[in-house]
Formats: sequence, structure tokens, C-alpha cells
Amino acid sequence: MMQSIAKRSASAARANASRAFSNVAAAEAGKERLVIFDTTLRDGEQSPGATLNFKEKLDIARSLSVLGVDVCEAGFPISSPGDFEAVSAIAKEVGPLTANRATGEPMTVCGLARAMEKDIQRCYDAVKHAPKHRIHTFLATSDIHLKYKLKISRDECIRRAVDAVKFARSLTDDVEFSTEDAGRSDPDFLCDVLAEVIKAGATTLNIPDTVGYTVPGEYGSLFSYLIDNTEGSDKAIFSTHCHNDLGLATANTLAAVQGGARQVEVTINGIGERAGNTALEELVMALKTRPQHFPVYTSVDSTQITRCSRMVSHYTGMSIQPNKAIVGANAFAHESGIHQDGVLKHQATYEIMLPESVGLSENKMVLGKHSGRHAYSKRLQQLGYNNLTPEELDHYVEKFKVLADEKKTVTDADMEAIVSDELFKPEVFWTLQSVHVTAGNLVKPTATVTLAHKDGQEVSEAAMGTGPIDAIYVAIKRATGMDSIKLNDFSVESVTDGTYALGEVTVRVQEDKEEEEKTEDEKHVNAQTGVTRDRQFVGHGANTDILVASATAYVNAVNRMMASQVRGVTEARVDA
Repeated sequence: MMQSIAKRSASAARANASRAFSNVAAAEAGKERLVIFDTTLRDGEQSPGATLNFKEKLDIARSLSVLGVDVCEAGFPISSPGDFEAVSAIAKEVGPLTANRATGEPMTVCGLARAMEKDIQRCYDAVKHAPKHRIHTFLATSDIHLKYKLKISRDECIRRAVDAVKFARSLTDDVEFSTEDAGRSDPDFLCDVLAEVIKAGATTLNIPDTVGYTVPGEYGSLFSYLIDNTEGSDKAIFSTHCHNDLGLATANTLAAVQGGARQVEVTINGIGERAGNTALEELVMALKTRPQHFPVYTSVDSTQITRCSRMVSHYTGMSIQPNKAIVGANAFAHESGIHQDGVLKHQATYEIMLPESVGLSENKMVLGKHSGRHAYSKRLQQLGYNNLTPEELDHYVEKFKVLADEKKTVTDADMEAIVSDELFKPEVFWTLQSVHVTAGNLVKPTATVTLAHKDGQEVSEAAMGTGPIDAIYVAIKRATGMDSIKLNDFSVESVTDGTYALGEVTVRVQEDKEEEEKTEDEKHVNAQTGVTRDRQFVGHGANTDILVASATAYVNAVNRMMASQVRGVTEARVDA
């Protein structure tokens, strides 16, 4: 018996390997479409330190639209005026877009709301501008939440859920209801709640594993049970929402798909509260690479994954671990001699998917100071930067050649670091003109910086510090007048190898104010717990001189903070 199973497994493995790089379009015939619901801008932003500003949220939403995401949960509108404005802007500006979308239909823009009329109304007011919009409301259903957090009975839980869905449905036809902490809820009680909200008009039923507690067999079986035992289950789409506390988010999501789920809630790079959420890239590529195991297909353009991943990483300041599946720096790297030999002979020996399938491209062209504009332009296009203006291209080529003078050759990583630094930079209030540092074991570190304001004014300041970087940051604070900035995190990574390597610095700062002085937009509200945390601002800088990179990163963070403050003043005037 075991030998027979082993033979069948070996045969299947050989068959799978031969199909590894084949077109899976044929496999989609007769399959159901899986709705991809991305919550990077809502649950993903609840990652500690992953604060996004208005422009960054719009950029990510546009990127998600091009990626082919079906539903974008753009935020929690009632949490702050800033979140409301961002969701509204995404609904207005990104909601109508259909370019590069396989379905030809615009992305649905969704907002989150507690099971309260004021939340639901505020959510609708934000998302209503999108041609396709959704209200997502939620209520906890586990006994532990009912007893200790909500302090209500099961009957009261059902009543509140029904009232919330009815009110949401009076505003829009697309209503999602989530049973918070479903993974620890009584399945039979879940059936009762779900049956009632279906009658009230819910069109999507989300069954979240809020604390990442379940295991794949358990979670998949839960979906099968709920679909089989909930009255009216055929009238709604069942959805997953998994957290990664036990490292099982993607596995649980796939199990739920096999159990009947037809919507999955995911985030780019798996970012999210605590250990994160199901990673969009892992889920999509698992379905694409092993289609024979799943009765579904998606409309995601996987070649956009890498660029979207890097944008989110850059904006949030959350680095992607090198061994991260699909998008990590080592995802397609082979160091073992045996593996290298195999891949050189035939890629399918050790690669189950092509790098190109997620937007990476192999290229051995060496670029340097003698390389022409055309060569740089072609390489940028291969890296996914297809919409640069001639002026932008000339600007980047000049930067690449300056770098090539310093380190002889320019790698893909160098190019991406430089372009990302420019493309994803915030609104510019201050620009670093120069930085001069005196340091050593016998002198007090001193820095002089010169900054140019957008109105044309130049300001120079000098300062001493505990080290050269501290001295630079004290001088920048003086020059900008932003004395209350607190540095929370500083990290530096080598983009490439060698003594001439480009170094990329990431800083995370916040305004050091007394609690009573902080505005709503200087705090970030957790949708589930109601707990607030201070907003943080991320800055990046890349240069072969780590001190220059450090100064650039700090100035970028200051610009992000100032942009947020200016927007906050505007919102206050509007609200008044």
C-alpha cells in the first residue's frame, strides 16, 4: 500500500515538474473566480510603525488596481479625519480606474466600520464616490469576546449584527459582515449569526482567524461546516481573513479555499498586526503554481507583484526579510553548488516558478559610466519602470553615471534604490543641499548642514552630537525648526556588495508631544481594540556615503511629517 502511494506521489511530482512553467489558462476552465480582497491600507497599516500618509495610500491603491486586486479595503473612515479623506480620495481617484485590469471592471473600494450606525454612515460617506463600493462591518462572536470585551449575550450579538447589516444594506447593495474571532467561536452559533445576517442582506461573510489560532485542517473544515449548515449560505460569498501568529496564515487560507471560501483577505508582504496577515503574493503564486489542487482562479497580474511589494516596503519602512517567499531577495537565489548546477542545466530542477512570473527579470548586462541612455532606459523598463518621462529618465541616467564613477558598475539593486528613493519620496518642503561632518576619536562630532526650502530660502546650521549621525540630525532639526522630533528607529542596509556599495538608510520618527497636545491624525486607531498609538513617519536615503544617506533619510522623514501637519490643518479648517 505504502509503495503504491509512493509511486503515485513520485509520478505526480514528475508530472507537476513538467508542468511547472506551463500556461495555467487552460486550468482555469470550469473553475470559480476567487475574489482577492486586499487590506494592506487598513489591517496592514496596523503594523507598528507602518504609518502611511495621504499620497502613499493613493499610490498603493493605484498599484493594487494595476495588480488586479478585486477589493481594496482603503481604511477605517471613522478613526480620524485623515483616514476618512484618504478613503474618499481613493474612492474618487482610484475607484473608477480600469486600465490594465484583466476583468475590465474597476476595483471595489471598501471601508471598515464597527457594528454601529455612526461608523457605517461615515464609512458609506467615504466610499460612495467609487463606482463599486462596499461597507465592511464586524462584530465579535466568540464567547471570550462576548463575555469580557462586549459584555453582551449571544442573542444581543445577533441583534446588533442584524441591525448593522440592515442599516448598511439601506445605503449600498454590497455589504460584508465579519464574525470577529470566528476561529474561537462556537461553530453552531456562527451558523445562527450568519443565517440572520444573510436574511438582513449581507452579501459577503468573513470568517476571520483574528488571533491566528487555527490550523489548516481545522480552518478548512470550519468553512465546509458553515457552508453546509448555514441557512441561505448559497446567497453569500464566504471569505477568509487569517493572521500569522503561528506561521500558518497562508496554509489556513488555502485550506479554507478548498473548504469553499471564494474570497480571501490578504496584504502585500503579509504585513499586519502582530505577526501579520496572509501574504497576497504567497496566496496568488500558490494557486498559480499548484492549480490542480484548487477549484479557483484569480485575476491578479502576478508580474506586478514585485513592484507593488517594493513600494509597500519602501513606504512603510518595513524591510522584506531576505528569505521571504516570493518577494525576498533570496527567493530565487541558489548558493548550493548542486542547486546552481541543476538550475543552469534546466531551471525547473530547483525553481518551481519563473522569476519573471512575479516581475523579476534575469539580465547579465553590465552597466557603467560608458553605458548610454538607451541601455539604462531598456533596463529600467525590464525592471518595471515603464512610464518615466524623458525628463525623469535623463535625471536618473545622470544619477546612475555619477554612481558609476564611484563604483564602476551599476547593478539592478542600485538602480531600484535610486529610482525608488525619487519616485516614492514625499511632498518636498526641504531638500538637502550639503552636509559636512568632522569626527574622530579626539574631537567632538560636529555637523554642518545646508537645506533649501521649497520657497527658495537656504538655511545652514551646525551642531554637535554624541556621534556624526546624531550631530547631523540635531543640525537638521535646528534648520527645519522641527525640534520636537523623536528618532524611534535607524537602520542601514548594504544594497550591493563591496567597499563601494550603495547604502540605504531607513529612519522612523514621531513628534514628541504631550498626549493632550496630539491631534486625532497624530494617533492611529486599531479598529478591533480601539487602542491608539502615535503615528510614525518613515524616511529613506541611499548613497555610497552613509552619512549623506542618513541625512537624506532624516530630511525625507521630516518632509513626511510636515506634509501630514499641513494636511491636518486643512482638514481642521474644512471640519470647522
